[in-house]
Amino acid sequence: MSDNKIRCAITYRLDNESSVTMLAKYDHASQYEASGGTAGDEGALYGGKDKGYAEAVGMVIGNDPPSGGVTGDTIGGFKVVQSEAHQVVYGSDSKGLCLAVVTGLKYPSRIAVQMLTELYGQYSGKFGLQVQSATNNSLSKKSKPILSSICTKYDDLSNVDKTSSLTAKVDDVKVQMQDNISTMLTNIDKAEHISDQANQLNEQANVFKKKSTDLKKQMRCKDLKMTIILVLLVCGILSAIIIPLIIKATKD
Repeated sequence: MSDNKIRCAITYRLDNESSVTMLAKYDHASQYEASGGTAGDEGALYGGKDKGYAEAVGMVIGNDPPSGGVTGDTIGGFKVVQSEAHQVVYGSDSKGLCLAVVTGLKYPSRIAVQMLTELYGQYSGKFGLQVQSATNNSLSKKSKPILSSICTKYDDLSNVDKTSSLTAKVDDVKVQMQDNISTMLTNIDKAEHISDQANQLNEQANVFKKKSTDLKKQMRCKDLKMTIILVLLVCGILSAIIIPLIIKATKD
């Protein structure tokens, strides 16, 4: 699961040092499965046939709870746990409300922390009083709109991360430049082809001009020959007529 997509968001209550109660879970990966996205079989691990991901993350949090020292109405003590399959980012407040998000390994952990911080402001404001008395999984249905909204927002990194947005813009520029270069090279090829055709036309024009000149010379020669032949023919005819008349006149 080496992508940059969000898989799920989960809320817990830290009852004591090792006891964790799962309050609500939202399977965002099911959106990819439903729409035929890239999650594939890996998405099932986070909400398909296997529903144990929330319990597994709860065990991770129980074994390695968020760092202490958090005071006031804020979330902190964030920790990042990675495996070959996924990444878990979680943190808690001083009252035991713990928020966690499971993402692909390429998802920036700093953005996951930013997401949990924003989620905490919304979640604690709406469910802060219920967190202390809620039972296991009792807030999933009520929490779905908030968890769904925050996951949808942070699933597209270009909307929440200036660096990712800038990277996306740079990638767009790269693609555009590549297209421009490709178009330019195509135009150069076309220009060279047109130049070659123009050169060929010039050569053909020169050949045609030369042949035309030769043809004119040949026609002039033929015309001259015909003129000479006609003159000789006329002279012969006149000779054939006049000479006998002269001979006859001389005899008379």
